[in-house]
Amino acid sequence: MPLQLPEGKRLAVSLSPDFDAQSVWLGTFRSTSQTQLSRGEFGAVVGAPRLLEVFRRYGITTTWCVPTHTMQTFPDSVAAVVESGHEIGAHGVYHEYVPKLERDEERRLLELQIEQHEQFIGKRPRGYRSPALDVTDNTLELLEEFGFDWDSSLMGRDFEPYRPRMVVDVSLEKGNRFGRESNVVEFPVSWFLDDFPELESFKGSPMMQSNEAVLARWIDSFNFAYERCPGGAMTWTLHPQTIGRAHNVLMLEKFLDHITAFDGVWFPTLSELFDSWNDDNQGQANRDAAPLTQNVRHAPLHLERTTP
Repeated sequence: MPLQLPEGKRLAVSLSPDFDAQSVWLGTFRSTSQTQLSRGEFGAVVGAPRLLEVFRRYGITTTWCVPTHTMQTFPDSVAAVVESGHEIGAHGVYHEYVPKLERDEERRLLELQIEQHEQFIGKRPRGYRSPALDVTDNTLELLEEFGFDWDSSLMGRDFEPYRPRMVVDVSLEKGNRFGRESNVVEFPVSWFLDDFPELESFKGSPMMQSNEAVLARWIDSFNFAYERCPGGAMTWTLHPQTIGRAHNVLMLEKFLDHITAFDGVWFPTLSELFDSWNDDNQGQANRDAAPLTQNVRHAPLHLERTTP
């Protein structure tokens, strides 16, 4: 594996909050409900400080993926994250739903968030996580164009970072064809290692689970990775307005009590994890030699319902 953990470390664990605040309700859910916006406010003024305190007590550094809307709406809350020593990654402007964006608009918003990130954080983001964990055929190519080191939006692995590939030709009858590997390193995510779909109550949520079920799944996932995937990495996606609720904080602390009892667990930022990645030179040459998304083609999918 190209990932080289520090000596004595067996598994990297990234507890990576998405600090969406109000933007998730505005951008993804398209709601200006005062009740929904107040849930985002809770995340900024209550949830985020609670999460920072938990990280401080356990000595954990993390990468917070923050829409620039949050930086502008809750500047003191974001400043507290930076002052606590955590990394800030890019996460959209207003938690826009990326798959609905045309290429020019996706590019404009990516350029705008870099500009605003530099304005509010003082430096460019090294990594990106797509709002709602979804991308377009153009996203990886745009991340390369703007010089990002890493992405954390895709789900092609579970406990192993990798170089993602775009599916450039979709065909039901002939199979799919991949393009070249991206220059961007992917730190994969999963809805099963994400607090929002399973713990955040909102209309139409089909994935709501009890805290006991979520905690058991998180512990099982960690135990598997620690025992069977040495040298690997795990990424949890947390949301201050979700994990910051009292009962969820207690669940998170039980989880941290479990994993910190194991030797050799490393809690890097995602950029620190990227700095531990080392490809071979031939792989880089191959990536530079070919376009990433040339001739992307999605054949019409004529799926017919059949009866037994």
